Amino acid sequence: MTRKFRKLVDGMSNTLLYLGGTIIFIQAFWISYGVFMRYVMGNPDGMVTEATALMLVPLAFVGLSYACKTDAFPKVTIFTDMMTPTMKNILKVTNNLIIWTISVFFMLAAMKGFSKSYVSGAASEILLWPRFYFWFVVVISLISLVLSASIKLYDSIVKQAPSRDMKLQMELGE
Repeated sequence: MTRKFRKLVDGMSNTLLYLGGTIIFIQAFWISYGVFMRYVMGNPDGMVTEATALMLVPLAFVGLSYACKTDAFPKVTIFTDMMTPTMKNILKVTNNLIIWTISVFFMLAAMKGFSKSYVSGAASEILLWPRFYFWFVVVISLISLVLSASIKLYDSIVKQAPSRDMKLQMELGE
């Protein structure tokens, strides 16, 4: 894969990661403000609960591509440590294929949710914020996850395939 494509996907996943940090900062500030207004000023903010809850939806997805890129998903290695290197490589390719397949499924489901909420004009109950704003961030996050998973799958397949020099050595009987 080209270096420019990999750099684009890395930039996209890093941007989403920083967006997630920004969302957390906004939520923390807004919740603290809500607590202050409710208990100190005696005038509760009616938007804080729904607003911060709506922000949790995109927050759940923005870090997935970075986690995929850095191989930060949890793994149990008790059985894989006992496998041969060939079996480990086959399992790695299979695992990356499963991650890619699930990512594509969720991306398509999010795209459907985005399009339906955009066409229907559905909005949140209290704030009346259009729901497609939140679906849009989810779709972009899952597109980035699919691209990151595609790169990992490609790399695991290419590294598994014997190199050209190894094939030449096998043909010459060395």
